[in-house]
Amino acid sequence: MRPEVPGRPCGSGGGAPPGHEGAAPERARAHPRTVPVTVVRADDAPGPTLVVRLDHLPPGALALGHELAALRRGLRGTPYAEVNKIAVYGVSSRRGVDLDYRFVQALPGGRFDFRTGCGHSLLGCVVAEGRDGPVTVRAVTTGDTVRVEAEEGGGRALYFLRAPTAAGTLPTGRPVDVLLGVPVSLVRYGNPYVFVDARHLGAEEGAEAVLLRLRAEAARLLGYAPHSPLPKIAAFRDEPGGLFVRALTVGGWHPRLALTGAAALAAAAALDGTVVPGGAGGTVRTPGGVVTVSTGPDRVGVHHKRARVLDRLELPWRVHATA
Repeated sequence: MRPEVPGRPCGSGGGAPPGHEGAAPERARAHPRTVPVTVVRADDAPGPTLVVRLDHLPPGALALGHELAALRRGLRGTPYAEVNKIAVYGVSSRRGVDLDYRFVQALPGGRFDFRTGCGHSLLGCVVAEGRDGPVTVRAVTTGDTVRVEAEEGGGRALYFLRAPTAAGTLPTGRPVDVLLGVPVSLVRYGNPYVFVDARHLGAEEGAEAVLLRLRAEAARLLGYAPHSPLPKIAAFRDEPGGLFVRALTVGGWHPRLALTGAAALAAAAALDGTVVPGGAGGTVRTPGGVVTVSTGPDRVGVHHKRARVLDRLELPWRVHATA
């Protein structure tokens, strides 16, 4: 599967089979079916996620770009027409894992990215499935194993079951890299992230442009395409009350902090020598409120997360057959 697949409409042509030149052309005929989907919204996410259970797809469907583009077109005329996060999940065959989950990010221009992860969408699969007890989920796109557990008060904790010190957390092997003259830390935990001290960004009104340039340079360094949403990037200020973090997402500023961003931040703080101050566990302030994280020798946790089902829909799914 290629990382990015254009979101083109389904369609194919046909012709007369050999030996039947005088016959009418064979035409592809689309048979409409419907697929049950769930729209789930995590409280801290920039938007809802379209959650699709794999065994509800028609036989032979692979949830590729053209199929997902058609599915999204079925949202036209609903309040969810602009949903750009899609989660496809199913029961896992792996021992010790309950669900396998694949995240797809819809991008401007009808493209899709299959390489990113989204913790809020992972939680959306658990909520859509209606599981209350501990659930272990394998994120196929990023390779993470995440344990989702209920917490007192109704929230949930998501534990990324990988040591912050594990090989690969620092993709360049260095705790600090200098991009465009700015010291940053590149961390791969949940998603690849770039962390930078906000003091290096200059005036607040120009911070987004500086972050985008740094992100583009980090993408080049890590081998991502210029139009890829990876790596993610976030700026922090070390204040008397603790860290204040502001992050970019697809389309602008994140209202709070991506769940994978919170995990990556905590992982960076647990490593010696990164630009993120040590001891950044506990509470992290964001424009939308406080995010709570924890670190252990074999995991990073993000706490008090909530998500709810907004709607359950039947969407048309067009598959091809010839007659």
